[in-house]
Amino acid sequence: MSTELESIKLRLREFAKERDWDQFHSPKNFSMALIVECAELVEHFQWLTDEQSKRLPEDTLDEVSLEMADIMIYLIRLADKLDVDLLEAVDRKIELNAEKYPVEKSKGLAVKYNKL
Repeated sequence: MSTELESIKLRLREFAKERDWDQFHSPKNFSMALIVECAELVEHFQWLTDEQSKRLPEDTLDEVSLEMADIMIYLIRLADKLDVDLLEAVDRKIELNAEKYPVEKSKGLAVKYNKL
């Protein structure tokens, strides 16, 4: 795990410990909290066109960035609780996706691997 991500993980762990929140921080609760935060992120884009979603007003972009931070915080805490190395998992997933979606079959297509 990168030292920066490790540092964030430890800061979040300490933040929860200082507030005695660890009692609420189960994998189940974090996975549910992630869904809520993802919904809050999606809410900012609801009813926008694709073009509008690419050009958010500055105040909306700030709100979106904070929702993204919430998602990342919960994901890091969930990984900490389950002892998952997120960067290793991401590397593994990219490799698996490369196998599922070879360039010669998937380039320019937005279909699931089983439809290639």
